[in-house]
Amino acid sequence: MPAIVIVGAQWGDEGKGKATDLLGDRVDYVVRYQGGNNAGHTVVIGEESYALHLLPSGVLSDHATAIIGNGVVINPEVLIAEIDGLAARGVWRDRLLISADAHLIMPHHVALDKVTERYLGNARIGTTGRGIGPAYGDKVARVGIRMQDLFDPGILRQKLELVLREKNQVLTKVYNRRGIDADPVAEQYLGLAERLGRYVADTGLVLNNALDDGRVVLLEGAQATLLDVDHGTYPFVTSSSPTAGGACVGSGIGPTRITRVMGILKAYTTRVGAGPFPTELTDGRGEWLRKTGDEYGTTTGRPRRTGWLDTVIARYATRVNGLTDYFITKLDVLSGLEKVPVCVAYDVNGARHDEVPMTQTEFHHAKPVYEYLDGWWEDISAAKELDDLPKNAQRYVRAVEDLIGAPVCAVGVGARRDQTVQLRDVL
Repeated sequence: MPAIVIVGAQWGDEGKGKATDLLGDRVDYVVRYQGGNNAGHTVVIGEESYALHLLPSGVLSDHATAIIGNGVVINPEVLIAEIDGLAARGVWRDRLLISADAHLIMPHHVALDKVTERYLGNARIGTTGRGIGPAYGDKVARVGIRMQDLFDPGILRQKLELVLREKNQVLTKVYNRRGIDADPVAEQYLGLAERLGRYVADTGLVLNNALDDGRVVLLEGAQATLLDVDHGTYPFVTSSSPTAGGACVGSGIGPTRITRVMGILKAYTTRVGAGPFPTELTDGRGEWLRKTGDEYGTTTGRPRRTGWLDTVIARYATRVNGLTDYFITKLDVLSGLEKVPVCVAYDVNGARHDEVPMTQTEFHHAKPVYEYLDGWWEDISAAKELDDLPKNAQRYVRAVEDLIGAPVCAVGVGARRDQTVQLRDVL
């Protein structure tokens, strides 16, 4: 049976949670395979809105088991608060598994993240200051602390004392900040283990056994293609691999298990934090997109940068992820425009680029080349089928489909779960 990957095809905030939640009742496991609580998904069910930061969107499903994979970095306090928040609203299903190999975000990670960003000044990356980058750095440096370490107090204290020897030197002597004492941190995290211990499992084994038994597994990425540490707009990227290849690494599922890779593409473009953004609008049109689309971060509340749809990066996402199809979200936001601009290429110092330029410098100087499609004025939020959309909205979808290099399987026409037009089966 299939393992399906859902991945953002832009710089994040495309509406992956909506797509995951739509599929949640039709799959058996929903896996978050990378990132930390620097990302979030908003799921709207009826009149209720749920902001998720570490838990996969499928946690709201009546059927699926949610899994936090080994590729995620976890702040245990944030995870417990998220669970308690859903329980208080009566929607916690208590179907969660956490990889024993997932790394933990520790207090020294948060402290270093915040102080480093301040130190960089105008050269800062624009992180959320939640310790995600430093946690991944320690993972690669082989001094990270994993979920399984919470169940061996001796190992936890040993690892903490070792890593804090270096981190406290940096905090105190480089940044003139107070050092961190290992003992209270160890006690705090051992206490958190009492709440989370029953969820910890060998999730790679669970998922492979599930696939062998004919179950359907959905793998959900946080952030997006252009924020991938290898394939994104480096250095203005996240510290993990949101692309489809990262789904295998971050879950323990082999690549031959993946049968479908769905890209989520917003009908316009947004990004948070610093970095190049060729179609960015810094005038009233950008503010109109921000307000109309409610473009504020699920996790941080930060206003997102906004711009028109960029099909150059969408084609790049198609190639890098091996996308089999697309889910276009927030088409309703574009209602009311006489002409809808779509970026089809870049102009870089007078030369046309139909693909993403090779170098950071070229991409930084890329200027969008637009085509203008006829707009529509009608309210499309009640559409259920493609023919329910105005003719120009249908033409927009088909034109974008031709430009991005993969078929469109669904279109979002509103925030709610049921406000989706399906062009073909999404499972």
